[in-house]
Amino acid sequence: MSSLYQNIHQDLIERCGKNDPKAQIKIYNLYFKAMYNSSLRIVKDETEAEDIMQEAFLSAFKNIGKYKGEVSFGAWLKRIVINRSLDSLKKKKLDIFPLEDELYKLKEEDVNYEVDDAKEQIEIIKNGINLLPTGYRIILSLYLLEGYDHEEIANVMNITASTSRSQFLRAKKKLIQILEEEKIKKLL
Repeated sequence: MSSLYQNIHQDLIERCGKNDPKAQIKIYNLYFKAMYNSSLRIVKDETEAEDIMQEAFLSAFKNIGKYKGEVSFGAWLKRIVINRSLDSLKKKKLDIFPLEDELYKLKEEDVNYEVDDAKEQIEIIKNGINLLPTGYRIILSLYLLEGYDHEEIANVMNITASTSRSQFLRAKKKLIQILEEEKIKKLL
């Protein structure tokens, strides 16, 4: 398998292409945690995320011949995980986007948090993200946590890039609202 992208685990990837179970286990051990977390951020269910991650690995090993090395193996595998996660939500027929037509404008003063402990701040934000409506959570996760740009999100989710941008802005506004409400609850 010739590769345009030089993977640090190229030898393992090539051995996986030859159905080497030891190589597959090594690849799995290298990537499973990140792939599980990517799925969990989208589906919000630990068991489902684990199932999706397992299925994605099986699919990747079965179709490893389609990996052309244009991106890192991890990026290729993550794409499979994210697509399967989104498919899982579609099967449940969850509304991905709330019905809101107004675009939100964020101001500097909207973000004003005083949290001393960085770990506490991260937990507060993670909890806030988990409280977002499904579509907002997905867009925010793909953009901020997975590093996708709006064109890539549009392609994956079968929407326009402008819809991705507007949903991202709405997600940020909603997240700020949630964080403010949580902050008020703590004060009470």
